[in-house]
Amino acid sequence: MEAIAKTKHLKGSPRKARLVIDMIRGQNVSRALAILKFTDKRAADPIAKCLNSAIANATYAAEQQNIAIDPDGLWVKTCFVDMGPTKNRRRMRPAPQGRAYREQRHYCHITIQVTSEEQAKSEKELKAEAASAKRVAAKKAEGGEKKAKAPAKKAAPKKEKVEKIEADQEVVETQSPVEVAEAVEAKNEAEVADAKNVETQTTASLNETKPADAKQQDINEELERQ
Repeated sequence: MEAIAKTKHLKGSPRKARLVIDMIRGQNVSRALAILKFTDKRAADPIAKCLNSAIANATYAAEQQNIAIDPDGLWVKTCFVDMGPTKNRRRMRPAPQGRAYREQRHYCHITIQVTSEEQAKSEKELKAEAASAKRVAAKKAEGGEKKAKAPAKKAAPKKEKVEKIEADQEVVETQSPVEVAEAVEAKNEAEVADAKNVETQTTASLNETKPADAKQQDINEELERQ
């Protein structure tokens, strides 16, 4: 939704009015009104009235077309100042050395257009978005490299285990059933022998190697005699 408001025959030169109008170009409506409120220029108040008129025109046009718009969502799309007439004032002012200058009263025309469409992004905003996109891409690339390196280290032991299992299977396939049975029996006998050796090692046998105290032995012998 777009709307235009114009102010004609505003007293003041267009050059001075352009100093104020340039400050609100491309700004949001609420921000533009705040800028005009705190601007110490004579053209600020008439420009603020023209901007309020443009906002009212946009709201009225939206109501006529049954379109819901938020007045705070409007922004200044275009604004410019044109030169107005001098109204043919035939007044003269005294000048140095007996000369006379013509006195002119300048007037200007103000035009402001507001819209509710999405505002195009500036070059600074586009550069900032591009820089942020590059950073995100760099971080993702670093994360992908780390993930690619981590599985490579863990995959090596798995390959070795698989190779060992395949080698054992090949050995078993090459052996005859009798040889396989003999190998299993020898393995079981070795396990049983180890278990027996562990059972025979009691605490008494472990303590035999330890040297006894001579004095303690003498005391024990005397107690037995009594």
